[in-house]
Amino acid sequence: MPVVEARGARPGPVLTLLAGVHGCEYAPMAALRSFMRSLDTGLLSGTVRAVLTANPTAFRERTPFVTPEDGKNLNRCFPGTRNGTYSERLAEFLFSRFVRGSDALIDLHAGDLVEALSPFTLHDASPVADRARELAIAYGMPLAIRQQRAGAAVSGSTCGAAADAGIPAFIAEAGGCGLVTTEAVAAHTAGLFRVLWHLEMLRPPEPVPAAPRVRHMNRFVWLRSPVRGWWEPAVSPGSEVAAGSRLGAVLDPFGEELAEITAPEDGVLVFLTSSPAVCADGLLLALAGGEEVPGEAA
Repeated sequence: MPVVEARGARPGPVLTLLAGVHGCEYAPMAALRSFMRSLDTGLLSGTVRAVLTANPTAFRERTPFVTPEDGKNLNRCFPGTRNGTYSERLAEFLFSRFVRGSDALIDLHAGDLVEALSPFTLHDASPVADRARELAIAYGMPLAIRQQRAGAAVSGSTCGAAADAGIPAFIAEAGGCGLVTTEAVAAHTAGLFRVLWHLEMLRPPEPVPAAPRVRHMNRFVWLRSPVRGWWEPAVSPGSEVAAGSRLGAVLDPFGEELAEITAPEDGVLVFLTSSPAVCADGLLLALAGGEEVPGEAA
C-alpha cells in the first residue's frame, strides 16, 4: 500500500488523507500524489499522512465500487473489524493505522467508472459536524452536504466512522467516469491546499485566493431503479431539479418505457449512473436537497 508521511518543521495538527478507497476513482489518486510531491516540509506545521491507493486490489483489477476479494464496498465497512471479510479487515487496518489519532480526515473520491458527477463534499451529522463543515467549506466544492444519520444513504463510511471517534472528517468528490481530467485533479489539489491554510499548517500565498461560494445542503437522496432495463437520464450532474420533474426513464430492449423516474423533492443532481445497463434496485442518481437559507440555523 503506497503511503507518504510529510512531517513539518514545526508542530501542528495531524491531517490524514485517503484516496483510492474505490479502486477506479483515478483523479483523486493523481491529485493526492501530485499534492504530496509538492509539499515543502520546511514550510509545513504538523504532519500530513496520505494513503495514495487505499484499495490496491480494486485498483489493480479495475473493479468499480467493490473490493474483488469479497464483493463488498469498502466505504460501507468502516470502522471495520479484524475478524471479518477482506474489506472489513482492510477498513479496520486503515482506520486503526491512519485515521485514529488524526486531528482531521479527508477522503478523496470521484465518480466511478460508470458515474458522472458534479463536485461536492459530504459529511455526517455528529457532535463534530460543525468542525467538519468548516473544513469542507475550506475545500471549496460548490455543494457541502450534511447527511443526517436517520435514513442515511451512505453508512459505514470513512467520514462517519471518524465522526463517531470524534474526528472531523468529510468526503470530497470531483471527477467521474474513470477519467483523469485536469479540472478534477486541480479541484482536489486546490482544495487540499485550502484546508492546510485553514488549519494553519501552511501559510497562504499573498494575495489569498478568493474563497469559492459554497451552497449548504442537509439531505443526500439516492434514487434506485424499480426494474431492470436501459437507463436513459433526462438531466445531467449539477442540474437544478424541482419536485415531480422528470429525471429520466428506464426502457425495455425495444425502447418502450418501463418506469419514469421523477424528483422526490427540489434539489441539485450531484451524480448519475452513466451506463445504460441497470438492474432492479440499481442506483440511478443522487440529489442534494434541503438547502439552507443564508442566515438560518442548520
